[in-house]
Amino acid sequence: MQRREFTFAGIAGVTAAGLATLSLPARAQSASDYTAGKDYMVLRKPVATSAPAGKVEVIEFFGYWCPHCNTFDPEFNAWMKSAPAHIQFRRVPVAFRPEMAPMQRLFYALEAVSMVGRMHGKVFNAYHNQRIDLSTDAAILKWAAQQPELKDGRFAQAYQSFGMSAKLNQANQLVEAFAIDGVPSLGVAGKYYLDGQTARGLTRGIQIATALAAQEARR
Repeated sequence: MQRREFTFAGIAGVTAAGLATLSLPARAQSASDYTAGKDYMVLRKPVATSAPAGKVEVIEFFGYWCPHCNTFDPEFNAWMKSAPAHIQFRRVPVAFRPEMAPMQRLFYALEAVSMVGRMHGKVFNAYHNQRIDLSTDAAILKWAAQQPELKDGRFAQAYQSFGMSAKLNQANQLVEAFAIDGVPSLGVAGKYYLDGQTARGLTRGIQIATALAAQEARR
């Protein structure tokens, strides 16, 4: 299957450059404002989530290698800060090909040392703006050793840990369960999937995901 990186232009009239400056509408949207099979997809088989009782899990499927994920990241960060308390966010790195797996491992190593918040945007910047090679284990470890936040050795230890395989397997299983064929994309409550194509832009996708999460929180 052809894997896609979804663009933000097109039907919604949203350009990637202007994405982060858009705001949500004044009126809160409800799930009834959107149509299953058109604005979002309903999974045939629900997926177990890691959200505790009273919370609704929203997953961002992304890849550090993806330019549109890089563009979407500031808006996703802003959404995490302003979203209702019942939403629990989770990021899942995607590797459509074996050569993308090192950047999956990079994310989970950052997560293991509690550095996603400080380093996530820096990884995007290093790869897309500074053009630093992060495509191999050796390249990633070399880059990490040059970062003040990561050079104490804990990142390298986490990156090469035996437990990393389980994390990668779990991520790949979620990609299959949600039938992810492009990034960035969103999974909501283990039941719904949407991307830049179905939502006609990920700014609108945030509105749809927020509405679906509110619906699930009331159940």
